[in-house]
Amino acid sequence: MASGELVKAEISFKDDPSRKAVCMFNPTEYSVSKTNDWDIIRVPQKNVGHPVFRGGQPSTLSLNLLFDTTEDNTHSQVNSKAGQDVRQYTRVLWDLMKIDESSNSPQPEPPHCVFKWGSVWGFEAVITQLEQTFTLFRHDGTPLRATVRVTFKQVSEEAQYPRQNPTSGGQRGPHMRVVHENETLAGIAYEEYGDTAAWRHLASVNRISDPLRLQPGKSLLITPLET
Repeated sequence: MASGELVKAEISFKDDPSRKAVCMFNPTEYSVSKTNDWDIIRVPQKNVGHPVFRGGQPSTLSLNLLFDTTEDNTHSQVNSKAGQDVRQYTRVLWDLMKIDESSNSPQPEPPHCVFKWGSVWGFEAVITQLEQTFTLFRHDGTPLRATVRVTFKQVSEEAQYPRQNPTSGGQRGPHMRVVHENETLAGIAYEEYGDTAAWRHLASVNRISDPLRLQPGKSLLITPLET
């Protein structure tokens, strides 16, 4: 990876890490949940029963991802061309939902995957739900932009979780951000606000007249969106 590039999150086949979907835009947030099973044994003449632990359920990870091919993306992990069918970059996620028919197992099943974001953490899981929404198209109907909602179910207790959200997104107070090589104003807007259309806000605050010519090394002032 080129020096100074933003590390992209990725979802790969556990048994074949070369087969992976790279997140064109890192998620602005994700949620992790876990459920434990308890039985309540009623105790005569007591207002509160006695809880009996029956076991823990796997953790669930849910996140939204944006894929967009309206512009060239020359990031070393992505390298997409403007106008390409965006489904080329989300197909791996659908493959992770399909039964592996080449498996010799008596009960074939969809493959395990790993959600990984740099060296911070990894989550070995299976995908239990996948929803893809197309929001922008070429004149011939080819989809160029898609949002994907993915839900993972943990399969390994060795998954490590970050102590805090590693993204710079969210409505924080005003702060500065340095533009890295190959970043776009729309991409920064998505990572900071969760909305590519917020590039107009960034352009206005930073007095950027040509948003397509964003200079690496430039410092951007990030301020909360107006309500």
